[in-house]
Amino acid sequence: MSNVGKLIYIILVITVLFPFDLIGITGFITPAIALFIGLVFAFIFKCPFPGFNKKVSKYLLQASVVGLGFGMNVNESLKSGSEGMMFTVISVTGVMVMGIMLGYWMHLNRKTSYLIASGTAICGGSAIAAVGPVIKADGKEMAVSLGVIFILNAIALFIFPPIGRALDLTDAQFGTWAAIAIHDTSSVVGAGEAYSPQALQVATLIKLTRALWIIPLALVTMLIFRDKTRHISIPWFIFLFIGAMIINTYCNLPQVLSEYMVWTAKKGLVLTLFLIGAGLSISTIREVGVRPLVLATLLWIIIGICSLLVVMNTI
Repeated sequence: MSNVGKLIYIILVITVLFPFDLIGITGFITPAIALFIGLVFAFIFKCPFPGFNKKVSKYLLQASVVGLGFGMNVNESLKSGSEGMMFTVISVTGVMVMGIMLGYWMHLNRKTSYLIASGTAICGGSAIAAVGPVIKADGKEMAVSLGVIFILNAIALFIFPPIGRALDLTDAQFGTWAAIAIHDTSSVVGAGEAYSPQALQVATLIKLTRALWIIPLALVTMLIFRDKTRHISIPWFIFLFIGAMIINTYCNLPQVLSEYMVWTAKKGLVLTLFLIGAGLSISTIREVGVRPLVLATLLWIIIGICSLLVVMNTI
């Protein structure tokens, strides 16, 4: 690895954490963009610090998940109506089962298909970030799963509001549909906001309830992927995540402190995705093929159409 590659690596790390202003516009690097930057770097240069890259991405990912808990309020999450809760239960369970079965049928890597199903079923990158360390997914499996989910997530943000208006969905219908069929919380909020203030409120409440499924999913995952020859490896960071939610809900933290914790966690997640992308190689990507994207797209289409039909006929 040349000194040029090392220098560019360090510059990119700094840029990902502290985006520079370009032509007067404040820069902001999303997790998807950070992953893309890391992949581009990996295609041009070989990762200069593989040991550092792997270790930091592992622990920074877990710390970021814990930090995101300071932005969740248990009471607000549970305020969603019984219909929203039922949709959540059915959709999460159904998508997980379909994802595992389709992944097996397509001869896809078990961990990759499980991560894609988790991200589709619950809340995109956050679910994958929480489940990945539990199943001991490697950088390739994490990057591929996050990449395909982020691609579909970005598409959904732009096409859902026009589809909702074309079908003349009510605010409650669109909010429920967006919360169930769109992966990431930020895109759910963005789509709801683009539709109407009422749709935003419905989408946010149902999405928060859906996000709480990260906890039971991580615990169940721990049992499914346990090493039968050893004791179960307890994902302690998940319990810290729960503790962060409880503290944020009941300890009356100053709002500025909670916002700072969440902001820091999101920054950590962005850097983590860059490190994961930078640790890959062209040969690794070629080994994966197009099947993960096909699986993610199939799950997305199925949950999108099924939830839309149910919403249109019950709400």
